[in-house]
Order: sequence, then structure tokens, then C-alpha cells
Amino acid sequence: MLDSAHQTVAGVVLLTVLGIAYGGTFLLRVVRGGVPANPLQVSFFRAGHAHAGVLVILGLLVMILVQTNGVGQPWSALSFGVLVAAAFMPAGFFLSVLGRDPQRPNALVALIWIGAAALGVGLLTAGIGLIAA
Repeated sequence: MLDSAHQTVAGVVLLTVLGIAYGGTFLLRVVRGGVPANPLQVSFFRAGHAHAGVLVILGLLVMILVQTNGVGQPWSALSFGVLVAAAFMPAGFFLSVLGRDPQRPNALVALIWIGAAALGVGLLTAGIGLIAA
């Protein structure tokens, strides 16, 4: 069973899925030509949407596994890196190609790498914590 703090986090994260679903309607408009986008933007928008959905679900799964198996600190706290990645990586995909006909991603592409690092730390610490528990 989740404690009240983790239960609140889980509820908030589940509510973000509504935003991801709305993002899916944006992506459909882009792919159908309703929103002007160049090939770089289309591919980054697709990647951002996919990463958002997968990482939110993975983050919830990791949180539940860590919480219900009594993983101690610092492993438990660091495993939240997966949910951090669920925010940073999609943001990097979307924000780095904003504008009219960008030819390459802007400096905000760094958010993808920050998210990737957070994902690696989160998964590594969750795995170690689960084995140690």
C-alpha cells in the first residue's frame, strides 16, 4: 500500500495522462497537416509524445515497486528520477523545435539529455534498492 505522499504523487501523475492524451490530438493535427510542421518537428513531436506516455507509466510502476517493497533511502528518493525524466525528456523534444521551420533543435535539446541522465539514475537506484531490499 502506498503512503499518503506517494498516493498523492500517483494521483497527480495519473492526471497528467489527460495532458498526454490531449497532446495526442495535437499530434494527430500535425500528422494530418492541420498544424504546419516540418519533418524535424513532426519527428520530435512524435518522440516527445511517445516518451511522455511510456515514461509516466514506467515512473508509476517504479514508484509502486519501490514503495511496496520497502526500499530504503537513498534508493527510494533517487528512483524518482524516472518521473523527473517523464517531464524533462518530452519537454526537450517539444521545446527544442518550436518556431517557424527550424532546421535543427535549439539549446533546449539539452533537456532530453538531462532527462536521460535522470532516467538512468532512477532506474539504476530503483534496481539496486529492490535487490538490496
